[in-house]
Amino acid sequence: MNSILNLLVNGEPLRSSALTIAALVEELELSPAKVAVERNGVIVPRSTLADVALADGDALEIVHFVGGGDASADDSWEVAGRRFTSRLIIGTGKYRDFAENAAALEASGAEIVTVAVRRVNLSDPKAPMLTDFIDPKKVTYLPNTAGCFTAEEAIRTLRLAREAGGWDLVKLEVLGEARTLYPDMRETLRATETLAKEGFLPMVYCVDDPIAARQLEEAGAVAIMPLGAPIGSGLGIQNKVTIRLIVEGTSLPVLVDAGVGTASDAAIAMELGCTGVLMNTAIAEAKQPVRMARAMKLAVAAGRDAWLAGRMATRRYADPSSPLAGMI
Repeated sequence: MNSILNLLVNGEPLRSSALTIAALVEELELSPAKVAVERNGVIVPRSTLADVALADGDALEIVHFVGGGDASADDSWEVAGRRFTSRLIIGTGKYRDFAENAAALEASGAEIVTVAVRRVNLSDPKAPMLTDFIDPKKVTYLPNTAGCFTAEEAIRTLRLAREAGGWDLVKLEVLGEARTLYPDMRETLRATETLAKEGFLPMVYCVDDPIAARQLEEAGAVAIMPLGAPIGSGLGIQNKVTIRLIVEGTSLPVLVDAGVGTASDAAIAMELGCTGVLMNTAIAEAKQPVRMARAMKLAVAAGRDAWLAGRMATRRYADPSSPLAGMI
């Protein structure tokens, strides 16, 4: 019967009955061909792992290759099989000109921009276009259905968008009225189902309702985009509870869409566990859009870090940082 050895493996105590390093590696369900082992400060050649006996008290380091070094450094996200690094999406409306829009995009670090589908100006067909300033080969264009009030209008718009640029990843919004620009969820769900059946990958603007979010997921949405407040209002997230419930209740990416006014709003969205934030007016109508774009980039990153770090518990009463025991 093998005796039990007390080992220190990668800084953690481990009890094992393995007689050799190779046996230990296999016991840990690792492949000897894919690891390197150091025993008591000395690297053990892979060809000799089966020949080197273990002794009680041995300290071993077992390493392998991982992509990019620290796996935690890769905090990218995925939607419909596409992977992105930036968690900030910006719009392309309300800027003074395309050049300012392009400068704001660069400052924001965003990799996705939303674009509206509009008729070509036949009176000046050679006028500058967004694609002259923001290259769709370098930045992902996300065609949207801004201004559509029925499912039919939205579906028609996105069919044209796909024909124009080949895009299947799209942003769907079907509005209920012009005053609030709140989504009509009945029409939104109907459009989502049709678009999904036609091979589109709809990221869907919706009310901040966890039930509606679940219905959208069932209908074929690839991302849930609840409003934080009315479009263009700058009021910030009005109901953190429902946004949090949406995050908890879906396996899809959740991106707050609409209502962000300043950097703290973006940080709050990320602190709630959202995948990302989409904004337009908050940057475009700032007195210095490029500077605000940079602030939003930093806010999204800070909010994400705070979420990953795990905030302290909230308390009803004070809790001193310095111990009271031993005071003079």
